[in-house]
Amino acid sequence: MSVVSFGELLIDFVALEHGVSVGEASGFKKAPGGAPANVAVAVRRLGHKAAFLGQVGDDPFGWHLTEVLQAEGIDVSGLRHSTEARTMLAFVSLTKEGERSFVFYRHPSADMLMRPEDVALEVLQGYKIFHFGSITLITEPSRSALLMTARAAASQQMLISYDPNLRLSLWPSAEAARQEMWTGFNYAHIVKISEEEVEFLTGGHDIAPLWREQTQIIAVTRGAKGATVHSRKESIDVPGFAVNTRDTTGAGDAFMAGMLVGVLENPDNYLLKLREITRFANAVGAMATMNLGAIPSLPTREAADHFLKTPR
Repeated sequence: MSVVSFGELLIDFVALEHGVSVGEASGFKKAPGGAPANVAVAVRRLGHKAAFLGQVGDDPFGWHLTEVLQAEGIDVSGLRHSTEARTMLAFVSLTKEGERSFVFYRHPSADMLMRPEDVALEVLQGYKIFHFGSITLITEPSRSALLMTARAAASQQMLISYDPNLRLSLWPSAEAARQEMWTGFNYAHIVKISEEEVEFLTGGHDIAPLWREQTQIIAVTRGAKGATVHSRKESIDVPGFAVNTRDTTGAGDAFMAGMLVGVLENPDNYLLKLREITRFANAVGAMATMNLGAIPSLPTREAADHFLKTPR
């Protein structure tokens, strides 16, 4: 049992210095990324099968990213290469605390042009969880491609997980972002959302509006403070881990992967083990902040287990 991720796969260029803007940086480290791709790689490094559905450019960056996923053992039979647009790029600058600001090159990028007929729906066969984020909902035809795939996953009784990942600069307006980000909740059994995203969507800190009939888990991440995980029966605060943070890029995706692995490994009683699962997810998320770049920083299962066993 394992995870299929759908969405963007890109190159992050991470500024070498902290506390500078993208324009001020003297240089950048090239790092593969993209939230759904990060989740797929993290799941694989944590010991489970993963596949990726998406589209990159038929360009050197796109083929490099394909090779990165293949090297990680990801099923890339559903990864397409477009000749109509190039691979998405993101330039990332970091504050001294490791928080990020982004400049995206996506006008359009190949992932935005993926059409419903481009999706290899057969890849869903044999997988347990379908994961996606909100970035693919921004424009057509990728929006239709994603929603068609989510409906197919639901018809196959897959668990569906959703990350309403807010990157406001990519949307035409804040209102457009809110409207489409809400769409993903209509499909998801498991939601990972930050405190800031809850406030953006609801105007406050009450998660009640986020629940849908099929929703089982809502995990609200709080950065270094950890996370609060909610089920229909309980809400549990799980503290985070103090680490030497260099770059928070991909930390939420690593947390998401930790949650999904916990669900996969407790298929009959994961709702009863939410504290344990969230503690593991917090550890994976914390470890992902200790180096530059998203995919390069994702921990292996051996490293995560050792981290959790080490007294702190």
